[in-house]
Amino acid sequence: MAPHAILWPIVAMVALVAVVNVRIFFERKRQVRAEGIHMREIPSASQMATRFADTRAADNYRNLFEMPVLFYAALLVAFGIGAATPLTVGLAWAYVGLRIVHSAIHCGYNRVRDRLYAYLASNIVLWTLWILLGIALLQR
Repeated sequence: MAPHAILWPIVAMVALVAVVNVRIFFERKRQVRAEGIHMREIPSASQMATRFADTRAADNYRNLFEMPVLFYAALLVAFGIGAATPLTVGLAWAYVGLRIVHSAIHCGYNRVRDRLYAYLASNIVLWTLWILLGIALLQR
């Protein structure tokens, strides 16, 4: 397997962040127009939360900078130590897929139980990836 194959899931996650970012823009623009919100009324996140009725996309965007940070680190470690195996690349893509599902639920119908299952499954994949990387490091 080509060593750079482990980097493509990073690109996919960055694309997911970009999609959610665009969604935030259009959702906020819609709410500002519909509710007559002036920009000086929402200079901070806490003030935005009180003015905007729908914060799902913004909440998900913040979520994409929590556990996924460990994902990015794991893939860079895998690339650095030459651990881009079919298993690690497969786990990386599984993580991306589960985060897409999580984001779709969070930005969409937002049923907490469904979102929790996607979140837990993605965490299991991520921790499995880190365990494999730890083993690979010990073997070097």
